[in-house]
Amino acid sequence: MSTTRPYPPGDLGPESGSAGASAVAPAAAPVGQVRRLRLSGTRGAVARARDFAREALQDWGWLPAATADQRAAAEDVLLVVSELVTNACLHAEGPEELRLRCTAKVLRLEVGDLGAGSPAPRTPHRAGRPGGHGMFIVQRLCLDWGVVRNPDGPGKTVWAELAAPS
Repeated sequence: MSTTRPYPPGDLGPESGSAGASAVAPAAAPVGQVRRLRLSGTRGAVARARDFAREALQDWGWLPAATADQRAAAEDVLLVVSELVTNACLHAEGPEELRLRCTAKVLRLEVGDLGAGSPAPRTPHRAGRPGGHGMFIVQRLCLDWGVVRNPDGPGKTVWAELAAPS
């Protein structure tokens, strides 16, 4: 898993109004809002998930982006959504649900599925080799990511966190 997180998992860092905080989300970003999209049995799950995430980013003020950094942050979110949902389609009997959780500093993406396996970046990573890049991309773009097993039955949630644009 990623080791780039500047603070422990679950700790979203200093509050955006604190001294020393330089990166804050756009003013329209609602703190603590969660959006859910059911994907179970859906055709075109990856495209639907990207469209859903794009709409949320527009509602939260991430898009249209005012700067190149904000545009890159939004594009990273859409790429990670695509990778997580694609992984569930290919390796985990399909995605059940996509959840997006927005705070002032972090956007958390969660994809629930019924699969038993655990995603991991392919090692060694070979850039020129086709396929197998999804979790490597997630690891590189995200502050942190992980897997939470469903305690009440089959399946898991694969989650990833990205920094809000400055």
